Amino acid sequence: MKKKIRITFLSLLLLPVLVLLLCNLTIEFSSKGKLYSDLNEIPKNKVGLVLGTSRMLAEGGINPYYANRINATISLYKAGKIDFVLVSGDNGSKYYNEPTTFKKDLIKGGIPEEKIYLDYAGFRTLDSMVRAKVIFGLDKVTVISQEFHNERAIYLAEKKGLSAIGYNAKDISGSRGFKVHFREYFARVKVFLDLLLKTEPRFYGNTVEIE
Repeated sequence: MKKKIRITFLSLLLLPVLVLLLCNLTIEFSSKGKLYSDLNEIPKNKVGLVLGTSRMLAEGGINPYYANRINATISLYKAGKIDFVLVSGDNGSKYYNEPTTFKKDLIKGGIPEEKIYLDYAGFRTLDSMVRAKVIFGLDKVTVISQEFHNERAIYLAEKKGLSAIGYNAKDISGSRGFKVHFREYFARVKVFLDLLLKTEPRFYGNTVEIE
């Protein structure tokens, strides 16, 4: 009896770990051959979709994830690998506007304003992928973020009928990077819950043609 209880207890402890690993491996495997870090190797797409994040850190200073996504987007555009940029991010209040902030720095980096489109309702990666297809009419896209984020975005895109490849912005190491990567494991479990529950974006709205 005690042995059965121990086995049951261990099984209950191991189950969440197995779920985390399975979700992670599934998403990681699905993006094989679709991620690029070399400008010379990545195929051209009409639109590069850069995923939003905050510009400033809570403790002050520029968020390196933000800065590296800006640099990656500018590099892609100047290399002729994308013709337009779609910035998808959170615009939850008048005091917080990721898309507009990204746009200002992309223009400073040399991308013409008329080549930049903004998705103000990219509250989550799921929203960004679905809206890229439904609202902005895209069939294929180059996602621009850090590799771990691109993996998840590509998986979601494919599940929602959007063909996607990823251009990897430089990642962050150290304690900050560890915390972000740790949270990513749980974000990947949420992916499967959202797909199971058929979660929809928070907003849709009028369609926009990128041209």
